[in-house]
Amino acid sequence: MHAIGVQIVRFTDAHQPGFVECVLRDAVDREWVFSDKAPIFTSVLLDEKSTYPQPGSIACEIVREWIDEHGRKRCIIDTEQPWDIAAQTGETRFEVFCDQITTNRA
Repeated sequence: MHAIGVQIVRFTDAHQPGFVECVLRDAVDREWVFSDKAPIFTSVLLDEKSTYPQPGSIACEIVREWIDEHGRKRCIIDTEQPWDIAAQTGETRFEVFCDQITTNRA
C-alpha cells in the first residue's frame, strides 16, 4: 500500500477514537487540510495534550507518474482509495513529488 506523508497539526475532538486535523503540501506548495479520526493518519495515540505537529500519513493510490521539466519525479495520487479520505474542500486527487510517497504505511 502507498501512503503520502502529512503533518498532523492539531487535535480537534476527543470523541473516541479522537479526531485530528492534518496538512498535505503538494508539488506546487499548496496546503490541503484533512480532518478525520486520528488512527486514519497515525498509529500513535494522540489527544489534546500531545505535542503538535506530529508526522502522519494518508493511504493512497498512485494514478500517474512522470518526470517534470526539472527532472523531478511527480505523480498524481488519489486518497479516495482505499479509505475514502478527502480534503476539507472535497478533493481526493493531488499532484505531489514521488519522494513524498512511501510504500508501507506507518
